[in-house]
Formats: sequence, structure tokens, C-alpha cells
Amino acid sequence: MSRYQPTWSSLATHPTPRWFLDAKFGIYTHWGPYSVAAYGTNGTWYPKQMYNPERPEYRYHSETFGPPEQVGYKELIGRFTADKFDADEWADLFAASGARFAGPVAEHHDGFSMWDSKINPWNAARMGPRRDVTGELAKAIRDRGMKFAATFHHAQNWYMFPTDDQRYDCADPRYRDLYTGPHAADARPDEWFLDRWEGKLYEVIDGYRPDLIWFDFGLGFIREQRRKRFLAYYYNKEREWGSGVVVTFKELPKGWFNLPPMTGVADLELGRMWELTNHVWLTDTTVDAHGVWSYVKDAGYKSEERLIHNLVDRVSKNGHLLLNVGPRPDGTIPEQAADCLRGMGRWLEINGEAIFGTTPWVSFGEGPTKHEGSGHFTEKSEPRFTAEDIRFTTRDDAVYAICLGRPGDAITIQALRVFYEDEVADVTALGVPGTLKWRRTDAGMTIDVPSRLRGEHAFTFKVQLAPAS
Repeated sequence: MSRYQPTWSSLATHPTPRWFLDAKFGIYTHWGPYSVAAYGTNGTWYPKQMYNPERPEYRYHSETFGPPEQVGYKELIGRFTADKFDADEWADLFAASGARFAGPVAEHHDGFSMWDSKINPWNAARMGPRRDVTGELAKAIRDRGMKFAATFHHAQNWYMFPTDDQRYDCADPRYRDLYTGPHAADARPDEWFLDRWEGKLYEVIDGYRPDLIWFDFGLGFIREQRRKRFLAYYYNKEREWGSGVVVTFKELPKGWFNLPPMTGVADLELGRMWELTNHVWLTDTTVDAHGVWSYVKDAGYKSEERLIHNLVDRVSKNGHLLLNVGPRPDGTIPEQAADCLRGMGRWLEINGEAIFGTTPWVSFGEGPTKHEGSGHFTEKSEPRFTAEDIRFTTRDDAVYAICLGRPGDAITIQALRVFYEDEVADVTALGVPGTLKWRRTDAGMTIDVPSRLRGEHAFTFKVQLAPAS
């Protein structure tokens, strides 16, 4: 008998595996035919917006490729050549970033599968790149010791295209496998679509053994029995594979979830929790500055400082970070994006001890910078932190205090006043040899900061506790 049954009560007993709890940081890539257009405030939604005459994407498409009435989204696939795609180069970069898991968007809302699909003829192995992108990345990522992730956005494919508008190819039943076929805009997904939604998941599970499956918004459109059946199938693969797996899902506003709590890990898009939580969570964000996700010309990129602070802040609150990169249609990763990842890797080489394999401490942090509210899309209003803002993690008998900026000659950390002098074996700064002078006062633990600190953007002080007597 299978360990997990397709019931919420059974699925809620599935534990989050240790590897994920320790990993903290992953990379994924929005890359597909939409990358060809490289246009829009959200590049991955270009396939939808290009058919709307009220949108700038419609005008751009008409001027660049031809009117959507004549040149549909499917025509971009032939331009999606990926002639410079090198899975090993991508995996080397992801490993250099310090990420512990990585993988592609297996299928976005556009109906184009990035694996060698037998269910969907519109896939990267048959068209465009004519390569099994998912398969190549799975091998390259695992060869570098990382876990392999696959993300699925395809539940929203049913609502992506104007399949009820006869002006466009979306309404042509010949292209049903890509556009989902003619149906009213407010119709619920039919059994054909639901069969394909489920079948695509099984195809990737059986073909590529992903360690993590991440879901975008839209999972609530899928019938409950199918969601439960998929989860049971995937979780029961753990015995066969000998390793734990993870499913993440969107936490929705007003207390709704795409999956019940404890059946997976909740995810916040471009968001975060402002307080420490008693459950593990994930946030997905992107290296680009404005949340365009896929490659868009002149999108701009976040600073290394912001990305590092994003990671530290979330880990201190029991969160994980999944960071997106949008490659060009030829398969190259923009150098600015690559620089962001390398910068994170340089920081983690020094400070990774305070991130990987840690758990939250009794307090997530302290400091003057405040921002109320948790949830999706709160990142845009996230304040810039200062050297007085400190975040905590812990592992074994050590507590790590991470300053989100370069401190002065001495720093007083209020929360660390809970330790008596004889509880502390020593205090060090990661990356700096020797121990530091410190003293306990009513105001907190005051640490003398060494004149030379390694790295930039955030600096870690390690408080090593003495063995219990």
C-alpha cells in the first residue's frame, strides 16, 4: 500500500525534507517563446497582452512581427532558436551563485512545454530550440551537486489566450494543444484540459525526477481530486527515489490557499513575511528591477545589496528565496544578471555558514527600519536597510547576527543581552581571523568591530556558546 493517499489528511503528514530546510536559496529561469519579444511590463504575459488592441504589446507586436490577426504567438516559436544555450554554463553560474537548487520554468501560461513531451506537440524538443531543455538542465544541475526544481504555471493556460475571438489564431481548433481551443472566456477548464494539466506533471515527474515542483497562481482552477491525486503520486515517489521531495504553492489573500497548509510549502510572489513565522515559507523574486521575469530589453537589475538583504531577511524569518533569471532568446544570460548571481556567490562564500543549514533564532532581528505588512507584491515598497538593522539565525551552539550594512568601530546588539557572560565561548566575525572583544551591558552585547571586515553589503558576527555544563 502506498504511504500517501489522495486525501488532505494523509497528504498533510508529508514532512518537508531536510535538504530543503537547509538549502535556503534556489534559482529558476523564465525562458520561452515570449523571450523573443523581449517587451512588456511583464514579459511572460506578452502572449496574452499581444492580442489586446488596448495594450502597448499589441502595437509593438504589430510593428515588429506583424498584426496579431496575421502573426500569432505561435509564430514566435520559430524565432526561439536557443542557438547559444549551454546547460553546463547555466549550471556553473547557478553553482557560483551559491544556490542549492535550480531549474527551469517547465511550462508557463503559454502552453509551450520546455521538455520532450509526448502529450504536447508544442514543445522545445520538437520546435524552436529542438532540444530537451529540461532534460539537459536536470543533468547539468545535478552534476554540480544541486537539487533539481521544475516550475509549473500551466494551470492558467486555460485563461491566457482570447480563444473566443475569431480574429486570432487562438480560436482555431487546429492549435488547441497550444492555446487550449475555443471556449468562452468565463468557462471553467474542461476535462480535456484537466487531463493534460495532470498528464504533463506525471511526464516530468517520471522523466526527470524533480526534487521540487513549484506552482504559480491558478492551481485553484484545478479540480480538488486531481490536485490530491497528483500530490499522492509525487510524494509516493520518495520511496522509489530514496530522497525527499517538495511541492510549493501560492498563499492567496484573505486566508485562502491553493493547497491546504501542511500539504506543501507556501510561496509569496515578490513578497515576504515581516515577522518570524512558525512555518517554513518561500518567496519568489527576480534579478530584474521591475518584476518583468523574462528577458526584456532595458529592464534594469537589482543591486547585489538588495538581493543579499532579500535573502538574509527572509531566512531570518523562516523563509527561503527562489530567485529568477531571464535568459535571452538565444540562450545567453545577460551579463548584468550573471554579475548579480556571482555577487551573491561571493557573499555566501564568506557568510554562507550563517545561511545554509540554519534555523531561525528566537527573534528574527532588530533595527530602526520598519515596514508593516506581509504578503505578495510587498517587495516594491520594501525599505533599504542600514547597518543598524540586524538579522539572526542559529545553528548548533552558535547564533549569527548579520548586520545589513557596514557597522562602525563597535556595535551593540540588544537581543544578545539574553546571554550571560559565562554562556559565551567567543565572538568572531565571519571571514576575519581571531576572536573579538565584547562586553555585556543592560543595553545589549557590545562587540568591538575589527578594522577590516571581509566582503560588502552585510557582515556576520558569530556568537559561539559554551558547551552546556
